[in-house]
Amino acid sequence: MGLYLNSKKPYTIYRDVVSSTYFVDKTAMLGELIPLVEPVGNETERGRRAESRGNKYICLTRPRRFGKTLAASMIASFFGRGRDARGLFERLQICRNDGFERHLNRHDVIYIAFNEAPAGCADYRQYIDRIQERMVSDLMREYPNAGIKPGDAPWDVLNSIYELEQDIEFIFVLDEWDYIFYQDFVTDSDKKAYTGFLSALLKDQPYVELAYMTGILPIAKHSSGSELNMFYEYTMATEEKYSEFFGFTDGEVDGLYAKYRSLNPAGRVSRRELRIWYDGYHIRSGGRVYNPRSVVASLTNNNLGSYWTSAGPYDEIFYYIRHNTDAVREDIARMVSGAAIPARVREYAAVSMNLSTRDEIFSAMVVYGFLSYENGYVSIPNRELMDQFDGLLMKEASLGYLYRLSSNSERMLKATREGDTDTMLEILEYAHSTEIPLLNYNNETDLTAIVNLVYLSARNTYEVIREDKGGKGYVDFIFRPCINRADDGIILELKIDGSAQEAIRQIKDRQYALAFAPKTGAPAFYTGRILAVGIAYDRETKKHSCVTEVLKDR
Repeated sequence: MGLYLNSKKPYTIYRDVVSSTYFVDKTAMLGELIPLVEPVGNETERGRRAESRGNKYICLTRPRRFGKTLAASMIASFFGRGRDARGLFERLQICRNDGFERHLNRHDVIYIAFNEAPAGCADYRQYIDRIQERMVSDLMREYPNAGIKPGDAPWDVLNSIYELEQDIEFIFVLDEWDYIFYQDFVTDSDKKAYTGFLSALLKDQPYVELAYMTGILPIAKHSSGSELNMFYEYTMATEEKYSEFFGFTDGEVDGLYAKYRSLNPAGRVSRRELRIWYDGYHIRSGGRVYNPRSVVASLTNNNLGSYWTSAGPYDEIFYYIRHNTDAVREDIARMVSGAAIPARVREYAAVSMNLSTRDEIFSAMVVYGFLSYENGYVSIPNRELMDQFDGLLMKEASLGYLYRLSSNSERMLKATREGDTDTMLEILEYAHSTEIPLLNYNNETDLTAIVNLVYLSARNTYEVIREDKGGKGYVDFIFRPCINRADDGIILELKIDGSAQEAIRQIKDRQYALAFAPKTGAPAFYTGRILAVGIAYDRETKKHSCVTEVLKDR
């Protein structure tokens, strides 16, 4: 046993998660990997089996907090000899797999977390030497008769073991492979040396039984030649295989929520709110998944909120758009309004320090999980990420009119509650005191985008829903109080080339206020007023009109 070879660390990580309250069993993934490590016989059989069992080099990339390290720990603790893991896995799905007994703790696994660096690490050589020295030290201890000497290259050592120790093979589980690309001390030549290190260690080596590698950035970006072309890459946006093992499906969240309700009968989190806050990531199969870390944190803390935490400039949304604000500003406004925007997403284009075009910016935001991508369109996946964009619009003056409109949003909400239509019109008409391409108002989508901006601060205390069912139809906007149920509920209808009074009549005629009515036999949840708001725009006169009316008083 060693620091990398058959380490106890992945077992400990996975054991702690399995014993947690909101654990989701993803061990079916092991069933996908077992055929790749089935034993082979002579060279002829080896060739046939290798062809039938598939490629043994897998690189799986996902945004942060989508369970990559957990999956890597699961794989290493199942296959590796570091600890007897039967007690963990015999009660999980994988125990029903035919290969369970043949492969549980039967392999030599080299598990490396590349995001671990020496204290005070200041250069690449210090970083990579530590990894190589630890690997060689582990192998020397385990194979004292293989003629290994300190300072030998890891691939030379492994080849010696393979030749001298009866064809011994190793499973490599490499987590956070792209960690060094974010480090200030790493130069371009260092990055090239690093991909060369991985290539020498893994490519065309007989001792490699399986190489499983995870990270955020696709290999194609950093392997300019053939160094790492042996890997099959599986991404969330472009590959279907393995998608169900990263992120939570609707059914899995249903199960977690049932457990939450049994533990917290008076819990504050609703199932519907979990979907609004954390669902929305599209996968290649056409399904959708939830951010797993955020779901677990919300249920554990009995509280909805943004658990998307920043960890340096690579997690700051503004970093990805400040390179070319003019190219993406209107698209961001439309996405904040709930629209999906066409984009050519190429995940290899996610170069964190060199974003220059609109499509590169959106590609990076998809790779890092800020946007979801489906069928050629990008969108903001859920309320949790919408909060990040809201904060961006309200604090970055470089966004120009978007910043100025959103910074007026507190005034707009206050004026709406007070029926101050003069102030509401002032804020809306401000849009025409600037040159804003978005505000051609050729359709309701553009007006919707502006309404989202001028009511941006409302999201701090309201659940703002677009085109929700209410009464006998679908209302443009419903503002449901989510902090204080005594706050005013707001129903807002838009009209292009109509009148604000027509919007109010539609709200009444179609009984949209029923959206706030309690379910049969249930107590009233909303105790405040219900306000009807009509906003209209005349394309000929280029004027807005606003009307507010109290539908239900306190």
